[in-house]
Amino acid sequence: MLSARRHYVSIVQKKHKTEPVIATHTRLIKELAKPRMARSARLAEQKLDSARVPEHPRITMPGTVDRIIPSLSPSKPERAQIAVDGAHRPHRDLRIENSLLDENGEDVKLKKGARVEVTVTSQPKK
Repeated sequence: MLSARRHYVSIVQKKHKTEPVIATHTRLIKELAKPRMARSARLAEQKLDSARVPEHPRITMPGTVDRIIPSLSPSKPERAQIAVDGAHRPHRDLRIENSLLDENGEDVKLKKGARVEVTVTSQPKK
């Protein structure tokens, strides 16, 4: 019985964000004023729009350089292991070559503990 009371209290104490009825009504009126269009027609219209620059889907996530892995041969560059924050456990660690270029074209290297941003972009199907 005690657990049921706790559950009831937690439900009662939650605050729900609701928008006013008038705002919902005006948003609905605006949506209904638009002409109805099939999804395929909307996509075709977007493809014909020359001013629109299509962007590939992408996500940027923060990460930290966990460790620097030295190369076994001098001809290969060392590698940096990056732990991506917010990624699932088996996919959290990325390893990249630790030879990067800055905006001036200078060679730079990541250091252990450095904060980085990892951007993943998808390529369109061909």
